[in-house]
Amino acid sequence: MARILAVADEVVEQLWTDQVHQHSGVDLIVAAGDLPFDYLEHLANALDKPLVFVPGNHDTDLSGYSNVRGLWTKAGVPVRWPGPAGAVNADERVVDVAGLRIAGLGGSIRYNKGPNQWTERQQARRARRVSRLAGWRRLRDGRGVDVLLTHSPPLDCGDEPDGPHRGFDCLRGLVSRLQPSFMLHGHIHPHGVPRPDRSLGATRVINVVPQKVLEISGGRDET
Repeated sequence: MARILAVADEVVEQLWTDQVHQHSGVDLIVAAGDLPFDYLEHLANALDKPLVFVPGNHDTDLSGYSNVRGLWTKAGVPVRWPGPAGAVNADERVVDVAGLRIAGLGGSIRYNKGPNQWTERQQARRARRVSRLAGWRRLRDGRGVDVLLTHSPPLDCGDEPDGPHRGFDCLRGLVSRLQPSFMLHGHIHPHGVPRPDRSLGATRVINVVPQKVLEISGGRDET
């Protein structure tokens, strides 16, 4: 059982203070996008825990960067990675951290020319890649995905009717294929209105803006 601190979209001012140590018992921090990278670094350093994140539509474009033995490059040229130091970018990847298998897919529906925005077709292609990666992992060790970490929610499952906050239909299919215990997303600000958890099949869909503390069982075997 892993205890995680999930954050997204809105900075929690108390977490900039010593009050952050009330979460010292967590095993992992996950971030669902649109948070300052120095805030994420602060959380990881203060709690001394690993951090897994996906980028949101207001984050810097992190595509095209490679890390080989600690050296970051882009287009073959050494560069400084602009993301949070020491964090694991799970966008379009499947990663194993703190006993959990996490599949990640960042970004929002495309509504202007900003970074980390995708058409439905583009995101569907990225989702198929995540599904293939999860399938290869499952064939290798029999383990399924515990958490699907996204920035945007699925279509008609906690999203909003306005263009920038419409969810992705392809995420519904990805949940169906991966069948994770939890899907954690951001992007939808509560604005003081309770955002109840939702379900897609057996998957619990949670809006983690601005923060949630959850306990999730890891190492789920496929049957």
